[in-house]
Amino acid sequence: MIPLRDINPTRTFPFFTILIIVANVAVFLYELSLGRRLDVFINTYGTVPCEITTVCGIPAQLNIPVWATIFTAMFMHGGWLHIIGNMLYFWIFGNNIEDRFGHVKFLAIYLVWGVLAAFTQIFVDPASRIPAVGASGAIAGVLGAYLVMFPRAQVDSLLTLGIFITTVRLPALFVIGFWIVLQFFSGFLSLGVAHTQADAGGVAYFAHIGGAVAGLIAGLIYRALNPQRAVVPDYTVRR
Repeated sequence: MIPLRDINPTRTFPFFTILIIVANVAVFLYELSLGRRLDVFINTYGTVPCEITTVCGIPAQLNIPVWATIFTAMFMHGGWLHIIGNMLYFWIFGNNIEDRFGHVKFLAIYLVWGVLAAFTQIFVDPASRIPAVGASGAIAGVLGAYLVMFPRAQVDSLLTLGIFITTVRLPALFVIGFWIVLQFFSGFLSLGVAHTQADAGGVAYFAHIGGAVAGLIAGLIYRALNPQRAVVPDYTVRR
């Protein structure tokens, strides 16, 4: 199930949603230009858990503080499917969260979600030497907040049933809720058989879980502090 768009109009222009997407795409295009140097770039600017926890040494080529890799890694991706999937979800759901939180606050909390997501993955596997890259953790925060703030908003999604492909309109509660449940299931299932991001198929599930939980909490706090703005729209098409 792949979301295509949400039926949830915004009141403001999503400046930072677009800016973050442009930054991610620009970095990815730069990665494509590196050729054989790409591995060095990823190992240098990706988040390596054992470097953050000081279990292993910091590489000599690292020309920024090791903690800064938590931020640089948020704008790096490991392939076309990785960045297309992340940016698709971010474009669909990010603009509404920016609209409600405000532009500057949205940028700040997006980065906080990314940091919390990274530390969740580091906590689960502090000795890992595998660099983690991607905006997935921060975007999981966006999804968690959206789930709380707009659970009834309708989402047009592409659904595949064997050889049949169709589009369906589903509430965000189902679309995002299914994704979050899948991350929890995949993450905890991987604990018994995998100890690194690479062993788990290249997916940092616990970064997704950490980001989603942080987003859920932020959404609940927003609704508690802004009850007058917490009216959740229902743009269901009735026939």
